Amino acid sequence: MNLDEFIAQLQLELDYRGQIAHIERIPPQKAKWAPDIPEYEPIINQHLKLLGIEQLYSHQLEALNLIASGHHVVIATPTASGKSLCYQIPSLNAALSLKRERSLYLFPTKALAQDQLRKLSAWNLRPQVLAATYDGDTSKSERPFIKRSAHIVLSNPDMLHCGILPYHTGWSAFFEKLRYVILDELHTYRGVFGTHVAQIMRRLRRIAALYGSTPQFIACSATLINPAELMEKLTGCKAETVCSNGSPSGSRTFLLWNPPLVGQDKSERRSVHIEAAGLFARSVATGIRNIVFTRARKSAELILRYARQEFGRGRPALRGKVAAYRAGYTPSERRKIERDLFDGRLIGVTATNALELGVDIGDLDATIQAGYPGTITSTWQQAGRAGRSDGEALNILIATDNPLDQYLMRHPEALFGKPIERVVINTDNRRIVGAHLICAAHESPIEDHDQALFGDRSVSILSDLEEAGFLSRRGDRWYYQGAGFPAGDFSIRSASAEHYSIIDTSHSNELIGEVDSSRAFETVHTGAVYLHQGETYLVEKLDIDRKEAFARRADLNYYTEPSVISQITVLSEQRRIKLLNINVAFGEVVVQSQVIGYKEMDIRTDSVIARKELDLPPNLFETEALWLALSPEVTSDLVSGGYDLAGAIHAAEHATIGIMPIISVCDRWDVGGVSTPLHPDIGGAAIFIYDAYPGGAGITEAAYERAFELFSAADECIQLCPCEEGCPSCVQSPKCGNNNRPLDKPGANRLLRLVLDGWRAQ
Repeated sequence: MNLDEFIAQLQLELDYRGQIAHIERIPPQKAKWAPDIPEYEPIINQHLKLLGIEQLYSHQLEALNLIASGHHVVIATPTASGKSLCYQIPSLNAALSLKRERSLYLFPTKALAQDQLRKLSAWNLRPQVLAATYDGDTSKSERPFIKRSAHIVLSNPDMLHCGILPYHTGWSAFFEKLRYVILDELHTYRGVFGTHVAQIMRRLRRIAALYGSTPQFIACSATLINPAELMEKLTGCKAETVCSNGSPSGSRTFLLWNPPLVGQDKSERRSVHIEAAGLFARSVATGIRNIVFTRARKSAELILRYARQEFGRGRPALRGKVAAYRAGYTPSERRKIERDLFDGRLIGVTATNALELGVDIGDLDATIQAGYPGTITSTWQQAGRAGRSDGEALNILIATDNPLDQYLMRHPEALFGKPIERVVINTDNRRIVGAHLICAAHESPIEDHDQALFGDRSVSILSDLEEAGFLSRRGDRWYYQGAGFPAGDFSIRSASAEHYSIIDTSHSNELIGEVDSSRAFETVHTGAVYLHQGETYLVEKLDIDRKEAFARRADLNYYTEPSVISQITVLSEQRRIKLLNINVAFGEVVVQSQVIGYKEMDIRTDSVIARKELDLPPNLFETEALWLALSPEVTSDLVSGGYDLAGAIHAAEHATIGIMPIISVCDRWDVGGVSTPLHPDIGGAAIFIYDAYPGGAGITEAAYERAFELFSAADECIQLCPCEEGCPSCVQSPKCGNNNRPLDKPGANRLLRLVLDGWRAQ
């Protein structure tokens, strides 16, 4: 059965209720070939032919020529377009040259590094070129050899931060000849993680200069609207962009699938898990090789269980043709699933985004996405796992019951037009910059000229660090004052230096993870369901004094969501858009947030099973925010119109936060909100939306720059939702600390109309 016949069959099913909201047909693209392959070391050109590469795509040649000219380069083309060849060829060529130059490959995950090592091994250039991974899994016996002899080192930013740069004297031979630094999957370096990586790249450039080298950066990314901007923020170096794709692709059909409304009031949609399991079972039964992508490990297991139950009713042989793929499995188990999928022994796999990036799993027919992955970039990365050769492909995106997913069901052009999102990082986060300045001083005394690397704010941050006793200034240098190992004091995947340890009480009190203190009360409070390595844990106790959470393994049919209330104080207003009777502003704020309870949510239906209260202390931190300040005339308009002022601004806050990821690459949990009829710093009603990370992550700043689009999308989300009083698809929020009370959906609609009218009246 071809894919069009499969779609027609879906529409004839008894259970079909018009779920297909949109069908997008994407025509095939022929290859655009380069006229020739440049001359490299003879063995490179010979091995290209042995690998079956007779010609290069046009974008590959463009990238190789720019790299050969000495430019920093970012290649932003779709999945499976041959980006890795653009850095393999120069780095292998450099290793084979008379200078025997070195390269550092950086990947966001260890699995991607291992996958790339296998691809390098296919060149069969040992012993002339030695490549090796260097990460937390590398044995102590291998490490000296890698430091001394490896021409290509494959690692990750975490290891570079705490396992290479602090020990640079042992890497002197490597740094002296460092020619290329490769940043693969550039689009994953966003928010707090990206902010840390930006500082690590500056530390890397500084250490390389210490040994007399100036490495050239080559980055690969999924299609983005701002690859050159992101590359410059991450590395501090201006880069040339290659984004015109010359690789071939087959025809693609993309379905937007909206689950039917259920219940008497039609305010909720059927569970995304039920819809995904049904589509998965039907596609496997038809022989369509596919992946179901989910946002949670438990969801991947649940969909697999549902599908196997379906097979048990009539086709039991198919039960062994499907599997789940997630981080909880051992590396050998994951490799086996990858091989079985590649070789066709498996027809279908349910997976988290662990299969989104890079790892080669062969040619698949289809992907099913159980909920919007969070970004347009990830949507296309996952969709690109199907149809990786010239064959046709089917992609199905199933909407969840939240404002963003429902917005996309109504606006397919947001997915199928030009990508509208930007990856944002905040290179001025004082907390993060300060932590890396301490690390840099530990690696080598900081000199005045280093301040150009770390930005204008570094001057005042260095003074603060001296006053706090971390650094001392002698002459024109800053020296590290401590006796410890500063790179080991914090994780680059969080904004906080302090963290809570998570102890597994069901396994000899083993340490299974850490969470930064700014997120601990939300993620490991007593009663929280914590996911680690694919296993579900129930937190039984949170020891705040010792910063430890004690959890045990548990097979649960629910997950938890914290309820948080916040208060906010304005520190400084940095920018303002003055509208008719309303101001939109951006600046620095202090947030006092408190986790007051949590909800137990049924994993099958996403409905609330129970609500529990908590008694936890408040958390205080400085961050960045955008806010709406309403004039007395606007509040009077709302009140005189019979609307509930508090409910109107509360509902508008929820709708705006729900739609935020369409404007700025983030998750709705990356931001928080506060709405109040009378804010003391504003002198009237106000709505605040803030970065939920100390120091800020650049999310609300990016949203402020596109505020009209943001409020327009929120307004439309409310207007077009079919519910009467508000639902999870428009103004209800799963993270609301006030249990979504009060909410006035019509009042929010009126308020956002006034905001947009004020904009148009400028």
